[in-house]
Amino acid sequence: MSETIPTKDGPAVTQATLVKKAAPKSDYKPADVSPQRRVQRSFAVRLWSIRHSRLLEWFYAKFADMFLLLHPLWKGIGYGRVEGPIKFVEKRVKGFMFDCRMCGQCILSSTGMSCPMNCPKQLRNGPCGGVRANGNCEVEPDMPCVWVKAWEGSQNMVHSEKILTVQKPVDQSLRETSAWLRVTAQAAAAREVAAAAKNGAANTGASA
Repeated sequence: MSETIPTKDGPAVTQATLVKKAAPKSDYKPADVSPQRRVQRSFAVRLWSIRHSRLLEWFYAKFADMFLLLHPLWKGIGYGRVEGPIKFVEKRVKGFMFDCRMCGQCILSSTGMSCPMNCPKQLRNGPCGGVRANGNCEVEPDMPCVWVKAWEGSQNMVHSEKILTVQKPVDQSLRETSAWLRVTAQAAAAREVAAAAKNGAANTGASA
């Protein structure tokens, strides 16, 4: 609360009023000077992504397929060589859209496009017991709880059940690495194993 200062003549005034009156006059008028408006604006893109989680789920699926098609290129150049430029783009795109912290273990498709690393406690499997009555974080009262928003976002997605998946603890050794390349390499390896198993089964059937 602002400190109230009594005056000899007239009603008491607040410290904020005195500071405002003492400020130098100019033609410049700051926009959105309300702290509440500034806080809302700081979360605007993140909340937009959650509201449009279904669209982003579809886009991410197509994007992952495209990256997997480019696996021979990444492998030919060398995953280690392409990680620098890919990580540069990934960090800025995901940072703008989701306030990504580059943990290297992205689970946005399982958490309604709400990044759990934005939780001050970095909880990966649901909210703590301190969520406020208005749905905001107990540590940062002006911030909507990451997991409350994760549930809201997940309910708009085709694979809404993914939010029930128990996530592993964060592997700190993967911090500041590319989740896009890691997921692509893992998907390519799984595809190669499946293809080898299929060929093996076909050869066994042919010999029999």
